[in-house]
Amino acid sequence: MSRKTPRQVNLRRAVVQTLESLESAGVKQIDRKLAAKLTTPAAKRGESAKAATARPAPPRASTAPPSASRAAPPAPAAPATPAPRREKDISWSGAALPLAKRVDALAVVQTEVAACRQCKELASTRTQTVFGVGDPKARLVFIGEAPGADEDQQGVPFVGRAGQLLTKIIEACTLNRAEVYILNVLKCRPPGNRIPLPDEVENCRGYLERQLQIIRPEFICCLGAVASRSLLDLQLPMGKLRGNFYKYGDANVLCTYHPSYLLRNPAAKKDVWEDMKLLMQRMGVKLP
Repeated sequence: MSRKTPRQVNLRRAVVQTLESLESAGVKQIDRKLAAKLTTPAAKRGESAKAATARPAPPRASTAPPSASRAAPPAPAAPATPAPRREKDISWSGAALPLAKRVDALAVVQTEVAACRQCKELASTRTQTVFGVGDPKARLVFIGEAPGADEDQQGVPFVGRAGQLLTKIIEACTLNRAEVYILNVLKCRPPGNRIPLPDEVENCRGYLERQLQIIRPEFICCLGAVASRSLLDLQLPMGKLRGNFYKYGDANVLCTYHPSYLLRNPAAKKDVWEDMKLLMQRMGVKLP
């Protein structure tokens, strides 16, 4: 039995994650043309050359002494991974995409994420990328920091202890995970669950922006300081970010503590519940 190439493995993971998201959203079947698009590389679907190729670095003047010119030529550089495209406009003007086109558009981004190697350390240590899961037409999106060990193994965000707590929070709001969309700022697990580095956040920003542009949620809940600061570009402590609504595109954004913080500081659960009540009130969801 032939061994699958890394590209084939990445494509398979992307398709499986997409199908799981579809199932969670209640989609039972898709047509053949759409299914074919899920496994077709973005470059073959008319992606611009600018997004598909990296700009070469300008030549640098040599500072080596004349004798260095006889040294062995350097090894050829590995091909660069194209940087994720950034959404220039987050005003979300125009009509929202129908469900099938949202699924297709998310699948394109997911395939790009699975093949991304912008962050060399993360790409070399990850088991797989973790894209997102839930309803592509969700009113509410939860944004976390980065995948943990459990998420890295399963390829689904928020499935570990913190994820189980998030599920309880969602259910306490009379919702369920299939009704919302859950994702992280980073799509790869940082080694040892360390805090994401600024360049890692920047490398993933384009993917995050495109996910939100496709889903177009009415509400976003940022879980923790990394997600809040990355999305809103506000360098404030969580204590000052909480309790206020911000705007991102057409979405109302509320910030609260990350579930992993609650595992270490159970007393903060009361604060998170107050935030959730505020969010549900704005969404028009009646709590028991």
